[in-house]
Formats: sequence, structure tokens, C-alpha cells
Amino acid sequence: MPAHRKPAYSGAAAGRAVGRLLRRDPLLEPYADIIRRRMAAIDKAERRLTGGRVSLADFASGHEYFGLHRRGRKWVLREWAPHATRMFLIGDATGWEEKPPFALKRKTAAGVWELRLPESALRHGALYRLKVHWEGGCGDRIPAWARRVVQDPETLIFNAQVWQPESAYRWRRPRFRRQNAAPLIYEAHAGMAQAEEKIGTWSEFTAKTLPRIIAAGYNAIQLMAIQEHPFYGSFGYQVSSFFAPSSRFGTPEDLKALVDAAHAAGVAVIMDLVHSHAVSNEVEGLSRFDGTLYQYFHDLPRGRHAAWDSRCFDYGKIEVLHFLLSNCRYWLDEFRFDGFRLDGVTSMLYLDHGLGRSFVSYADYFNANVDEDALTYLGLVNRLVHAVRPDAVTVAEDVSGMPGLAAPASEGGFGLDYRLAMGVPDYWIKLIKEVPDEHWPVGHLWYELTNRRREEKTIAYAESHDQALVGDQSLIFRLIGADMYWHMQDGDPHLRVARGMALHKLIRLITLATGGHGYLNFMGNEFGHPEWIDFPREGNGWSFRYARRQWHLADDPGLKYRFLNAFDRAMIALAKTHAIFDRGEPRLLHERSDTQTIAFQRAGLVLAFNFHPVDSHVAYRIDAPPGKYRTILDSDAPAFGGLGRIDPKQEHFTRVAPASGGARHQLSLYLPSRTGMVLEAADG
Repeated sequence: MPAHRKPAYSGAAAGRAVGRLLRRDPLLEPYADIIRRRMAAIDKAERRLTGGRVSLADFASGHEYFGLHRRGRKWVLREWAPHATRMFLIGDATGWEEKPPFALKRKTAAGVWELRLPESALRHGALYRLKVHWEGGCGDRIPAWARRVVQDPETLIFNAQVWQPESAYRWRRPRFRRQNAAPLIYEAHAGMAQAEEKIGTWSEFTAKTLPRIIAAGYNAIQLMAIQEHPFYGSFGYQVSSFFAPSSRFGTPEDLKALVDAAHAAGVAVIMDLVHSHAVSNEVEGLSRFDGTLYQYFHDLPRGRHAAWDSRCFDYGKIEVLHFLLSNCRYWLDEFRFDGFRLDGVTSMLYLDHGLGRSFVSYADYFNANVDEDALTYLGLVNRLVHAVRPDAVTVAEDVSGMPGLAAPASEGGFGLDYRLAMGVPDYWIKLIKEVPDEHWPVGHLWYELTNRRREEKTIAYAESHDQALVGDQSLIFRLIGADMYWHMQDGDPHLRVARGMALHKLIRLITLATGGHGYLNFMGNEFGHPEWIDFPREGNGWSFRYARRQWHLADDPGLKYRFLNAFDRAMIALAKTHAIFDRGEPRLLHERSDTQTIAFQRAGLVLAFNFHPVDSHVAYRIDAPPGKYRTILDSDAPAFGGLGRIDPKQEHFTRVAPASGGARHQLSLYLPSRTGMVLEAADG
């Protein structure tokens, strides 16, 4: 929807959309009235915000009004603080004292404050804050709409910074649009993307890490920790300044150059957007900005997330919606991001934040525990993002499985493009921890890998940053443990390492091949990075040893990490060349727990897996469409650190086997232990 076009509302169309959702899932029928009410609430909220006079995209342009801007030969600063009684700009320009020429004036009864200064009053790079007074007190505050916030390396104090370079950044690819292809996402954190024991920068990421991602074949990067956050070890999830890219990684122009370089290579950049909560800090953050606990957030106790020690937004407030929706548009407009991974959606959706809940009943999604204002907000985000950038992508991090969250609005959903298949990595951890691999139930494994709502698109992953954090373990470390430190040299036939590498490849291949509509990998996991992630803290002597990625491990020709890296590249290439995610759901062909074998068809390919630790199966028969086949990917190939037990040149022909109800076609395969193979129909 172009920004100038007014939205069109159709109750009849919405009713038909909900009807389609109910036909797809009749178990939702008892909740039909609630679903219709929730859909109508999005329309009602949009009318409330826009008055039916402007578009939602126009409404979400608060970043062009609020904050500090140079307008002609003047500076204009505006903030919203309804309970403030006085407000001053303090900083380098005032000697950090309150001075009358720098006093903001209250412009509206709703609490909009404004300051106009001559161009000479402020300079590029100058530091500033607000001194906010309220009934009974006062305090320093970083402006809520600040676009640049920096930390003093000596005092560790944060301040806003005037940021007005002499020339604006000139985009090399200003018209880049994300291709309509299944997302193959490389999740990354610029600060720890470097091999050195330090905080990496946007520029270093662009120069050193981006080429690796491009070479690996991924078509999207998901960048973490973009928004400013006071505590580096929060992974970027305790946000203080929502409009300021974290200065610890460089300048805004450096971030733009990163996005631009990715676009030049045809790679989209998705931002990890944190709107589910905010840091509790009062000077750096939004909490008690105007002296009240309830300006941007719910009042206590609802306004505090006890488990995360953070503040919870009030999504029913117009001013909060204005702030957050404008924040979405700001990142799309100013930095040309190609969409968002919406963090902590489960926490947003439920008053108890979904903590300790299993969500085994549909009633869990339609009771008084649901924050319907948050649901409405998510629906508005989807409308806004796709109005501004129709090609942009939205991904929900929701473990609860809220029905319709990632279903199209035309199908009665909230319209987000994808949801993360968060149950899959949890299942892999549970399986590895609790069940010896000789007893893995492949039938149940198939169920867990393919159990998803068919009307919603999902992104599969075997592990993400969550599984690699200190206190947890990455999959490769669960499989191999400390033996990784001593037995990853090429030529060392260590049995535990061989087991771990074989299963690491099988887990990734079957997760990708059975996944819904996309795939995600966290940086370094593709080659089995051996270290967990632990940011500098008192408990580790403020060390950066574990807050980095050791890329040399994947590059060293004498180490086995390179085999896992090569397999990941081959797997990603296979997904792209055969459009695996665009050609329907996987169809089970064969499954036997006693032999630990499973085979299925997808995108014209036949994929066969033998998870058994010791038994290799000779002349093993599986059902398959008739024809001649050749192997195009083999996890046991020497190029991937395998034993090379499968002849890559061998052709396979289906044979007719008698069966009740008629003949069926079967392949007769050699399936070595702990091996996965992909076969393609061959011509002639």
C-alpha cells in the first residue's frame, strides 16, 4: 500500500478470511467469535490511529517529528513526557547545567515538549542529555527518540550524541529488493564475529565475515544486537535506546555500509527487533522517563517482567503504538533493513509471558491470559512493514504456537510471514541428552520435524544462539564434548569425534530437508564451533575469549572442522538449486525404528537416512517413484569427512515389488551406518 493511500476496510472480507482459517483447522471453531473479534481489533486500532485520513505508514513517521533534527538553519528537539513539569537540554553546549535558552517548552496538553535552537548552538559529535523535572523529583534522561547514543570508555556513562555528518551516506544499492525466495538465514552478532578477543565492528564484519556468508550460499543475514543496550552481555535483548544503532560497533554510516554491501551481493539483511520489553534502566532507558512508571509501560506489577528484570510495554496506548510502529519504519527507511525477526513474541502474547506453560490445549490461546493488545500490535506491525516494503519479511519468535500468527491476513491470520520452528532445536537437545542414539525413535523424530500448522510458514533450525550460550551447549559439544580439543586433527580416527561429526551432518540435513519454508543457522555452528558463548563478566575475568568466533578452525586444512563447513555449503546449495522449500511438503516413503532408517520425498528428490550407529544395510528397499536415480549428496563422502562407503557414480533403478492392492516401485540401496544420502531422478 503506498504511503498516501487510505486503508480500505471490509468486514465481509475479514469474515471470509476467518472462515478459511476455520475450514483449515476445524478445532478452532469453538473460538470463532474470539478470532473474529481479534481480527476486527486490528482494523479498529488502525482506524483509531489514522482517523481514516492517512495511511498507517504515514502515522508511523514519528521519527521525523520527535528527536533531534536540523531543520534549515535551526535545531529542533521534541520529546513526549506528559507528566514532566520542566525539561532542559544539558550537555557540552551548556556545561552540563540547566540554562534558560535550552529549556524545552510544553507544546501540547498531551505532553509534547519542544526546543528550537540556532544552528550554532550544537555541533556534530557534541554530547547531551535531558534533565526532566516532575512533581516531587527530577532526573537525567537519554532522549527516547535519540538516534545516536555513546558510552564513555572511562566512566562507562551513556549520553546522546549530536550526529549530523557533513554529507549523508550515499547508498550504492538504494533500490535493492529481497528476492521472493525461501529465506536461508545466517544469524550473526557483529560484536563477536571477529576472531580477536575484543568487540568487533560493523566495518570488520563487512570486510571479514560477510564474504564468508556470501560464499556459504546464504541469501539472508539476521543481525542481532542492533539497538543500543547498556549491558553487552544481554546479547542485545535489553534495549535502552530504540532508535540508536549500538555505537560499540561503529557509526550509523558503518552499519549502512554493511547493509549496502550485503545488498550488492544479493543478500537481504533482517534485523532482530526487540519490541517485547525494554531495559529497566532509568537514565539510559525509557523507564520512569517522565517520573511515572506507566508512561510507556504498564504500571507495576504488570509492567515488570520478573524473569528478565525488564519493563513491559502497554500496547493499548496510542503513544506507545506510535513510538513502536515509527521505530519499525525508521529501521526500514533509514538503514534499509529487509525485515524483522520479532523477538520474544511469546512473552508479549501472554500476561504470564508463557513461562512454565506447555500449551497443550487450544484453550491456552483463547483465555484471559492472552494480551490481545499485543496481538493487535503484531497485526499492525505486519500491515505497516508490508505497506512500506512489500518485499520485507517478518519472522515471529513464538514457542507457544499461537494459531494464525504467521498465517496470511487473507486466511484469517495476523499476517506475519514466518514463525521459527522453535520446538525442533529443543527436541534435538532432548534427544541427544536423554536417549542413546542407538535407540532414537525415528518415527517420533519424523513427527517432531514435520509437526506444524500447514497454513503458516515456518523456518527450521537445528540450533540457534540460544543453544550455544554459556550454561547450555551447542549440538557439536553435546555430541563430542572435550574431545574436540584434542582429536579434531585430520587423520585422527577418534570414535567419539567420528560419531559426533556424522550425527551433526545428519541432524542438519534432515532438519533442513523436512523444514517448512526456510532455514536458519547461527554463525560458526555450520562448522561445529567448539566454544560456547560467554560475554565478558566478573565470573570470567571480563574476558572476550568466548565472545568471538574462531574462523581459522574452518580454514585449517589439517582440522576436521573444514569437512562440516563443506557439508553445510553443499547442503545450502542443494536447497537453493532444487528449491526445496518452494515445492511442497515432504512425503514419508519409509520409516522403521528397528533399523533406524527413514526415507522421504521432497522437491523431486529422495532422501534416505540411516541413523544406526553400527548397522549398515545392504540392498535395503525403500518405496520410491519409478525411475533411475543418482546420488547428489552423501554425508559419508570423503569431502565431508566421511568414510566414502557409497560409490558416487552408481546408478539406482527402481524395481517393481508385489504388494497388496497392486505393485509398488522400490529402490534397493546400500545405506551405511550414520549416513544420509540425497538421490535425484536421472534422465535416460
